[in-house]
Amino acid sequence: MSELVETAIFDLLAKVPAGKSVSPEEVARAADPESWRRTLGHVRAVARGLARQGRLVILRHNKPADPEDFKGVYRLRLPGPDDAAPAAEPES
Repeated sequence: MSELVETAIFDLLAKVPAGKSVSPEEVARAADPESWRRTLGHVRAVARGLARQGRLVILRHNKPADPEDFKGVYRLRLPGPDDAAPAAEPES
């Protein structure tokens, strides 16, 4: 199921303009049209894993959310230049 959800996420994101997002419901419906509600938990789990890898950004209120600690309504988008990990500060 995880591969199916991951494929659905990236297929949907490929169809939207750069910087735009998709909802977990859209992903679930694409992955499993008949039982999409049951798939929503899988979408969240796969999205968290992809966000940890830096391959996806989870948005809350249109701002990047911590994949380890987010609740409620969220959306998914591909990482952009502003989503790069902060550079380490030079040691003094």
